[in-house]
Amino acid sequence: MPLLHTPFASLDLIRQPEQQNEPLQAFDAADEYLLNHLAEQQPSADLRVLLLNDSFGALAASLAGKVRVTSSGDSFLAVQGLEKNLVRNGLAFDAVTHVPSSEALAGPFDRVLIRVPKTLALLEEQLIRLQGQLAPGAHVVAGAMIKHLPRAAGDLLERYVGPVQASLAVKKARLLMATVETKAPVTSPYPTRYRLDEPAIELLNHANVFCREGLDIGTRAFLPHLPKNLGAARVADLGCGNGVLAIASALQNPEAHYTLVDESFMAVQSAAENWRAALGERDVLVRAGDGLAGQEPQSLDVVLCNPPFHQQQVVGDFLAWRMFQQAREALVVGGALYIVGNRHLGYHSKLARLFRGVEQVAATPKFVILKARK
Repeated sequence: MPLLHTPFASLDLIRQPEQQNEPLQAFDAADEYLLNHLAEQQPSADLRVLLLNDSFGALAASLAGKVRVTSSGDSFLAVQGLEKNLVRNGLAFDAVTHVPSSEALAGPFDRVLIRVPKTLALLEEQLIRLQGQLAPGAHVVAGAMIKHLPRAAGDLLERYVGPVQASLAVKKARLLMATVETKAPVTSPYPTRYRLDEPAIELLNHANVFCREGLDIGTRAFLPHLPKNLGAARVADLGCGNGVLAIASALQNPEAHYTLVDESFMAVQSAAENWRAALGERDVLVRAGDGLAGQEPQSLDVVLCNPPFHQQQVVGDFLAWRMFQQAREALVVGGALYIVGNRHLGYHSKLARLFRGVEQVAATPKFVILKARK
């Protein structure tokens, strides 16, 4: 794999989750541009730098020990990547302070380096949270590959930070440099809320939750076909989002035991709050994680999953395939994985390679609901 070379360090970096013959690298030209831009300012060791949405630790590992670094984002895999990449490059795994996006920042910060996230609502929430967190003379710089840099990102920086100047393009990357202005305090529009009729619940959604304005059509197709009569089954909602599948299932199965897991800290935060609102103090485990990677083998009876088809800007079925493998490992013999997926993704044949029986539970013109038995 190529090394990341900047004035701060030369690093050997890996992506998360790891896969053999990884075709993609763990950094890009926007990471290089942000680091080179900071290096031009000749930062001192006591400079307080906040990094937002550092994908796999390229920024944080480069700056560790050079300035005072705080890294914050919404991805468990990004934290895992940061820790592994620190150790891989001879640094302590806890050399960088990490603050999940579900927790408050503790500034003030002199510099803020932002990787523009795919979800602009997350960027908006992060910029709003910078209120009161910037030191006098602070600089805020956002970077992205040009193909992933929407005009709205600059508009948000202007609205919440101050006037924006775009850099020249370098290796197809661009920086947006915002001049910090005093702004009137702003109340965040997040979390959003919407109501369902069946089941009759209200769902709260923090900024980075998938389909935070309303139920996505895949989940809508899945809900009427969730398994019933589960008794005291151990059930996991894999990639739980706001928790709607687990909550709807739990309302139908009062004795079942639930685990909700997602790699988004904001999803986990939303799911936990929605579970309490719908089910009170009923016992549940809600955690951020790399899917079911940490789950005991043969410890689940049922897995519910609406699998994602992208990781950040990378589209593909790698994550879904990995989730199916994790589910098979975690299920008891005779246990079942229930999924919803677009018809064209061909999940039936993929599941048939892992499970002894795959059946179609239901279908709409666009989606299939499948049950795969171990």
